[in-house]
Amino acid sequence: QVQLVESGGGLVQAGGSLRLSCVVSGRTGSNYAMGWFRQAPGKEREFVAAIGWNTGVTYYADSVKGRFTISRDNAKNTVYLQMNSLKPEDTAVYYCAADRGFYGLGYRLPRGAYEYDYWGQGTQVTVSS
Repeated sequence: QVQLVESGGGLVQAGGSLRLSCVVSGRTGSNYAMGWFRQAPGKEREFVAAIGWNTGVTYYADSVKGRFTISRDNAKNTVYLQMNSLKPEDTAVYYCAADRGFYGLGYRLPRGAYEYDYWGQGTQVTVSS
């Protein structure tokens, strides 16, 4: 079983920054993928970014490309989402997710919520205008 615990959400003004963290515990493979999703009230869960745990390869949704950065610290078993130049439309509950499949170099990173096996409880990000 894999457990994911997010932290780092909060209230920030437009143009500001936040860094989300997700601590991963439990049994995982070495080539799994981690992702961040978000869900605003009344909307479907939306893909934000993904990273291959072993490769470090990343993929972003167009809406956050150039503003958000996903990274991981293997020693701390933690994945991060650095969010800069935040906009009110970034307001949502942000979820960390793990896909226990094999994602080596050249593999397409998972982007659909249905592809992920484990989820965190979510952390609220609110961006005021």
